Amino acid sequence: MKADDERRVTITAIAREAGVSVPTVSRVLNGRSDVAPGTRERVEELLRHHGYRRRGNRTVTRANLIDLVFNDLDSPWAVEIIRGVEDVAHRAGAGTVVSAIHRESTSTRQWLQNLRARATDGVIFVTSQLSQPVHAQLRRFNVPVVVVDPAGVPATDVPSVGATNWAGGLAATEHLLGLGHRRIGFVAGPANLLCSRARLDGYRAGLEAAGVPLDDRLVQPGDFYHASGFAAGSALLDLDDPPTAIFAASDQMAFGVYEAVRRRGSRVADDVSVVGFDDLPEARWASPPLTTVRQPLAEMGRLAARTVLRLAQGEQIESPRVELATELVVRDSSAAIPRPR
Repeated sequence: MKADDERRVTITAIAREAGVSVPTVSRVLNGRSDVAPGTRERVEELLRHHGYRRRGNRTVTRANLIDLVFNDLDSPWAVEIIRGVEDVAHRAGAGTVVSAIHRESTSTRQWLQNLRARATDGVIFVTSQLSQPVHAQLRRFNVPVVVVDPAGVPATDVPSVGATNWAGGLAATEHLLGLGHRRIGFVAGPANLLCSRARLDGYRAGLEAAGVPLDDRLVQPGDFYHASGFAAGSALLDLDDPPTAIFAASDQMAFGVYEAVRRRGSRVADDVSVVGFDDLPEARWASPPLTTVRQPLAEMGRLAARTVLRLAQGEQIESPRVELATELVVRDSSAAIPRPR
């Protein structure tokens, strides 16, 4: 069969070649469990062989569901991603199924079993490492996948949506340098995430461009959550020569730094400038309001949802890697370097 014929193959042709009914092929495409394993394998092999892609006018019934998968759900930025996905899903007449797999293999297996037992139009993974076995299973189910803020470099056939994390890290560092700060602490995110490493690299690039030597003692580990920000901020402020400013790679960690500053009888901005990353809704209501790098979390969710729905319709994606712009939002938590007392 020629390449043009493969692209035009229909489920009717697949059914005829497999010796099954069209509804059976439809059930395989939708990941239904009520198909004999041997039949499913034969149909899936033919679908792969002919390069079948579901199209907008296909006879396969849409599931009208998008699966949104997080490692954890105990973060305000997760709510922003969900809001963006929900907005697009609602406009498309689809629902959203939100799951947390907690980085455990048993959770992942259970999630895959649940997915196979029902239909879905596509899956969006957030800050996850899409493992090869999971990706292979989803290909068997013929379910399109998009990754938001991938943990590692995703496979070339998996679209991803992220933000300009390096540029955001650079902008935050340049802002503090412009205020006269030279000892700038950095609270890093999880080292296994690409976005964390990019923010750290942006911080380093800003210091290097300004001719400020990097002091490894000023870089503390974190995990994006409050407690790690408090621990890292405390460690930085306990140095013999503490920083006059601290850039935290997430707003939640920045709020942890706030508490570390307060417990030492100091004041944010007056004594220690603090900058975060995310621009969560509570950033503007903090005391003082937090200077931070805004990443368009809701828009990242919207773009991921639009992309996965397009893939479900068999459309081609122009670019598999999309990064949305970050923006520095200056509020009251950053100020010029304080004069020595």
